[in-house]
Amino acid sequence: MNLKTDLFIDGQWRPGSNGERFDVIDPADLSVVASFAIASEQDCLDAVDAAAAAQESWAATAPRERGELLRATYELLRAETEQFAEIMVRENGKSWGDALAEAGYATEFFRWFAEEAVRIPGDYRLSPAGDKRIIVERQPIGVSLLITPWNFPAAMATRKLGPALAAGCTTVLKPARETPLTAAYIVDALTRAGVPRGVVNLVTPVPTGPIVAAMLDRPEVRKLSFTGSTEVGRTLLHACAGSVVSASMELGGNAPVIVLEGADLDTAVDGAMLAKMRNGGSACTAANRFYVHESVHDAFVDRMAARLAALRVGSGLDRNNDLGAMVSVAERDKVAELVDAARDDGARVIVGGNASTEGAFYDATLITGVSHGSRITTTEIFGPVTSVVTFSDIDDAVRMANDTEFGLMAYVFGEERAAMAVAHRLESGMVAINRGVVSDPAAPFGGVKQSGLGREGSSEGILEYLEEKYIAVTP
Repeated sequence: MNLKTDLFIDGQWRPGSNGERFDVIDPADLSVVASFAIASEQDCLDAVDAAAAAQESWAATAPRERGELLRATYELLRAETEQFAEIMVRENGKSWGDALAEAGYATEFFRWFAEEAVRIPGDYRLSPAGDKRIIVERQPIGVSLLITPWNFPAAMATRKLGPALAAGCTTVLKPARETPLTAAYIVDALTRAGVPRGVVNLVTPVPTGPIVAAMLDRPEVRKLSFTGSTEVGRTLLHACAGSVVSASMELGGNAPVIVLEGADLDTAVDGAMLAKMRNGGSACTAANRFYVHESVHDAFVDRMAARLAALRVGSGLDRNNDLGAMVSVAERDKVAELVDAARDDGARVIVGGNASTEGAFYDATLITGVSHGSRITTTEIFGPVTSVVTFSDIDDAVRMANDTEFGLMAYVFGEERAAMAVAHRLESGMVAINRGVVSDPAAPFGGVKQSGLGREGSSEGILEYLEEKYIAVTP
């Protein structure tokens, strides 16, 4: 693999000013994949300065040119899909299938926003009084700090970089410490495609919180886009308040799945496997709690158990494996603790329920007899665990589904009209009907309640990086 392991500031790869580095671990065998540079506070402020210096010229770059650079990056990454995927397998632990799918999905954001760069909307009209022309234009918001998580290290980076660069904003990208290599690979691809010096910068600060706060305190930083936990999101919103930094937040989820009476079980189980097991369950959109009507409960459980038991668990470097490692032993142990707590609460483990003794693996697991409101239904599992609650009344199912501070994703399986009626009642930014995946660069991604602010992807995504300016002209 061609790995970049340094910071990228003002068009140059460079070690951190303090000379310190941290190990990037392969969670499948706990080996060291690489040693990555630690960014000091000064390094991060240098990155802000570089982005600020490049902002005026990048904003003045023709939209077509910005779009062509994104398109060129898309072509580069598409040609290198397998290398792209392998980096994710090694530092994140994904199965090969998940890594390959993410590489393709992530790359598509550059193609989508290459096209959106030339479609930034504006307005021109006569005022009702007839005394002026109202001109509304949208301008780049400015230097944007982009903070991405470890679970989708490629897609979360391109979903932020794509619209920011298309809008004319310069960027400072801060990836998760578990997965910096994927971010560095994307930044290198943008550089090879010809993105100018200072427009994209990459830092990995330690300690993270105080240094991110220092960057947000700089007046040049006008945008924060964060994907991660709701707890950290709340802290960052406080940090944004001091300088009134515009914030987009894609936060935690607790996605319910409702399987209605009369649901087609082939469709429901196929969709449930995707909704639950995509990325090994480590997704904010992952199905977290299943509410299954009593009339189909036993048949659904039997089919899910058979499908989960058949999954092959192991390193993503073996392309025949279906379920890879979790990102770390600590994450594996969190999942194991949730399952053990569910057992103690009286739930029954039908399949799985075991952690590996070597590597950060956890078996695909199915639990029944779960009570709504128990810890496993109120915690974002972020792992390959399916917990099933039985219901008899649809109103109860909807009430339980909405009984959470989160509202990112929900799934409904059943006859289309009945499923649509339920979808309208769910407090969620996104709902899937009779399917297990909704993510698409052309669709607005985001949640309600404490699952976030703003939208990513679609034509809405680029608006997060633009500000409206009203100009009045005498007719």
